Amino acid sequence: MKITVMGASGLIGTRLTERLRHAGMQVVPASVSLGVNSVTGEGLKEAVSGADVVIDVTNAASFGDDSALTFFKASTRNLLAASAEASVNHYLALSVVGTPRLVESDYFRAKMVQENLIRASRRPYTILRSTQFFEFISGMINMGALGDGFRLPPAFIRPISADDVSGILAELALGAARNNTVEIGGPEPFGLDEIARMQLAANEDKRQVISDSKAPYYGVELNDDTLLPHRSARMASQRYLDWLIQTRAG
Repeated sequence: MKITVMGASGLIGTRLTERLRHAGMQVVPASVSLGVNSVTGEGLKEAVSGADVVIDVTNAASFGDDSALTFFKASTRNLLAASAEASVNHYLALSVVGTPRLVESDYFRAKMVQENLIRASRRPYTILRSTQFFEFISGMINMGALGDGFRLPPAFIRPISADDVSGILAELALGAARNNTVEIGGPEPFGLDEIARMQLAANEDKRQVISDSKAPYYGVELNDDTLLPHRSARMASQRYLDWLIQTRAG
């Protein structure tokens, strides 16, 4: 099986490419750094040619303005067109749990457009929505920076490791297209404020976290369950504290 991974140089893409190769797949890694640009179309036809599966794990460089929408519109349209021309059997894309509930945010509105373009393309597809990665918790915390501390909502998340996400993506890539959305999350729920305190403590960072239900997340006010996957979602196995200890030990 030949699989093209668009976004192969990123956090998920590097792990996914390694997993697929280990499983004996013929993998074509594609990214801007490798000469393939899904926004301009440069190198895209060649990267997708002959592929059975295209996996889109690209992401916008900016989250807070119209650039995310511009990116996902152009990138997704070009990838879908190239996939159609190459008669790709399965288009698999990574998205975010809670996207339909967060469309007041520029970034999540752009992700919703990406999902809608995929559904409207009439290509066999699977969309995998994931909760926040362990590896991006620091960025989430910094989003709430205020003076010498942080202000974050107590809304719940089920964070997940990048390794678990890449493993589930690889599993989906080797199966038939679902023509549906699959959701995944980590095994444990944490409040955003709670997990921020845990990570700061692990880094011996003495700054305080103030719990504020009105504090925005990507510009959106959250309910307790906005960022939680649905009840039938698949739950990964790696626990956040175990990952945190392993990361600090390494």
